[in-house]
Amino acid sequence: MRKLLRYLKGYRKESVLAPLFKMLEATFELIVPLVVTQIIDVGIGTGNTPYIWKMCGVMVLLGVVGLVCSLTAQYFSARAAMGFSTALREDLFAHINRLSYRELDILGTPTLVTRITNDVNQAQTGVNLVLRLFLRSPFLVVGAVIMAFTIDAKTAVLFLIAVPLISLVIYWIMKSTVPIYKQVQKLLDRISLLTRENHVGARVVRAFCRQEEETEDFSRENEEYTRIQIEAGKISALLNPATCVIMNLAIMGILWVGSRQVDSGALTQGEVVALVNYMTQILLALLALANLIVAVTKATASGIRLNEVFDTYPSLTETTAETLSDRRKKGSPRVEFQDVTFTYANGQEPALSHIDFRARPGETIGIIGGTGCGKSTLVHLIPRFYDVNQGKVLVDGIPAEEYSFKELRTKAGMVPQHAVLFKGTIRDNMKWGKEDATEEEIWKALETAQAREFVEAKPEKLDTMISQGGTNLSGGQRQRLTIARALVGNPEILILDDSASALDFATDAALRRAVSRLEGEMTVFIVSQRAASIRQADQILVLDDGKLQGKGTHKELMENCPVYREICLSQLSEKEVNRS
Repeated sequence: MRKLLRYLKGYRKESVLAPLFKMLEATFELIVPLVVTQIIDVGIGTGNTPYIWKMCGVMVLLGVVGLVCSLTAQYFSARAAMGFSTALREDLFAHINRLSYRELDILGTPTLVTRITNDVNQAQTGVNLVLRLFLRSPFLVVGAVIMAFTIDAKTAVLFLIAVPLISLVIYWIMKSTVPIYKQVQKLLDRISLLTRENHVGARVVRAFCRQEEETEDFSRENEEYTRIQIEAGKISALLNPATCVIMNLAIMGILWVGSRQVDSGALTQGEVVALVNYMTQILLALLALANLIVAVTKATASGIRLNEVFDTYPSLTETTAETLSDRRKKGSPRVEFQDVTFTYANGQEPALSHIDFRARPGETIGIIGGTGCGKSTLVHLIPRFYDVNQGKVLVDGIPAEEYSFKELRTKAGMVPQHAVLFKGTIRDNMKWGKEDATEEEIWKALETAQAREFVEAKPEKLDTMISQGGTNLSGGQRQRLTIARALVGNPEILILDDSASALDFATDAALRRAVSRLEGEMTVFIVSQRAASIRQADQILVLDDGKLQGKGTHKELMENCPVYREICLSQLSEKEVNRS
């Protein structure tokens, strides 16, 4: 948690003033028992009513001033805690955005969502309570003990016995609950995972009538989460009774010793009441400290989890910020793979092994193979979403790792396998491909992507709102819009990662024809399960179990690649296969 305190840097004034005003409040609280002593010994003892009213007025004044100090401290601590959480959340979000696919695969989406929401909130609560109570409670305890010794040292010895005993109870509670709260946060990750899976896959769950099973799975995890929370609660619940027992015994001791001191004339009745009040103040301060420790325990567990994210550094780094397009070697392939081997994090076997091919400017490269053969993995290496373990990926004759991320990913327009659109207008989504895109450029991209017709049919056209995830559009419409979004930027390399799977054959064919007619020398990569979609490609790569089984034209592969021939014959008739 100490590492995270740097986010309080902009709130140093608030971080000092909050505990300062709390200590002022505690100071006024420590004066109150002395006023009560005067009321009992002087006012009541002598029957001086005006004096009693006067001292009551002093007590009210102390209470009002203490309240003002308390509210001021609350304001500064809340301001500092909110500023802390805002800065922390922004930095965490920015850090997560810098992580590569590799780190995101290892950490997982559900735990990142939990950490940026629940864990940050826990840390914020911890900071808020620390600023308000961390100095106030110890100051009140120490101050009450000192004040007790100024009244009567013999009776005050009981304070020195009670305070360490309560401190031991608090230490035991803290030591017992820290591991439990860590476990609680892990279970919260699991609950977030189940919730996210059921939200994203709601249609699938209903299609297979799995609502009851999914509800049972969620209930099981939720009950385990509840059980552990109750276990932590049981231990924490011992705080109040354990501390109250010790304090009540101490008060009994004060009354017993104090009564003897009053009989002997060493103490007055008012001073005994003051000692009891100081013991009560210690009780309340230590209970507040105990609650603070529980909150800090949760915040510490959350802080550890947040630091785990910050300690995860991106494996992909930019080596330059300069533009490298001028360094392009004349006559070099647009994309070249040289003996590329790649293995995912924690993967047992390589996802790709010894891949070699060249893609020239203006060529269309088809990539086909069975499920899980490495088609998407291969195209993800071009915009450098991952770094290869062996070999080289060259773009325009320059190693991919030498480009800045922005330049490389501007060159390579990516249309992902799963169509992802963001809440906003169609125009807003199109401008992801090019921030300053004109309306003419957007309409041209929509026309190429075969999306113009249905966009024009919308009453608000480009200003049509898209709901979160594009749920108000069909699967085919979403795919066409994601293709148009990539085309708006007019990339030199267009990667269609099985992004026409929801399109009918006629629309798919029209899309491929429109892309082939685009001006310039755009190199197009088409990843597809359909042989018909890649049959006309200038070069076809056939993958099987991460290995390149063949490359060449449709005709060449039909003659010398059994894997490709088998795929084609399973989808097309003999006549269609042999048709050029």
